[in-house]
Amino acid sequence: MFRDRADAGKRLAAELARQSLTDPVVIAMPRGGVPVGLKIARELGAPLDLVMVRKLGAPAQPELAMGAVARAGAEREVVTNREVIRAFGLGQDAIDEAVAREMAVIAERERTYLSGRTRPPIEGRSAIVVDDGIATGATARAAIRAVRRRNPAEVVLAVPLGPPDTIAAMDGEADRVVCLDQPEWFAAISMGYADFHQVGDREVVAALDEAARNAGEGSAG
Repeated sequence: MFRDRADAGKRLAAELARQSLTDPVVIAMPRGGVPVGLKIARELGAPLDLVMVRKLGAPAQPELAMGAVARAGAEREVVTNREVIRAFGLGQDAIDEAVAREMAVIAERERTYLSGRTRPPIEGRSAIVVDDGIATGATARAAIRAVRRRNPAEVVLAVPLGPPDTIAAMDGEADRVVCLDQPEWFAAISMGYADFHQVGDREVVAALDEAARNAGEGSAG
C-alpha cells in the first residue's frame, strides 16, 4: 500500500530513473494524477504539464466509465467502452451529450489550471503520462492518444497500480508501461492508498506553481 500519492510518485520515479528516457516531460492527468506527477517531475528534474481528460460516466452510475474524452489541441480524443455502452443500451446521442458535458468541464479547468502558463514542448521527448491508478483504462487511452498527437519520441504510461488485464491492454497504447502493483483482486484505485483524499483545484494549481518554480531554479543553476 502507498502512504499517499506523493509516496506513489517517489516510487514510480525510482523505477523510471532506471529506464532510458529522452529529455523526459511529465504529463499528469488531473486531478488525482497531479500530486503523483509532481513528485516524479521533482525526482527526475523534469517539467510538469497536464493532459486534460475526463471520464464519461454511465447514466445512474457515474463512477462506471462508458468512455473518456481528452483535449488534443483544437481537437478532442474520444474513447468508448463498448461493453458498458451495450449493457446500458446507450445510443450515440447519449455519448455525444456526455462528451459535450465533459468538454465543458475541461474548458473550465483549462482556464483554472493553465491560463497564463507556458507549457513545455514535448516533441521528440519521452512523454510520461501519469495518473494515481488505472481501472478500466478509458481515461488513460484517451490521454495517451491526445499526448501522442503532440509528436513525442515515445509515450510512457506510469501508474502506481491497476488490474493486470487493463495494464496488459495498455501495452498496445503506450510505448512503455510502468506499473508498480497489479493486484489480482482489484476493486478500486483507493484500495492501494492509506491516504486517498480528493484532490482539489487549489492542490493542482499549487503543484503547477511549484513545478514552474523548480524549473526556473533548475535553469538558473
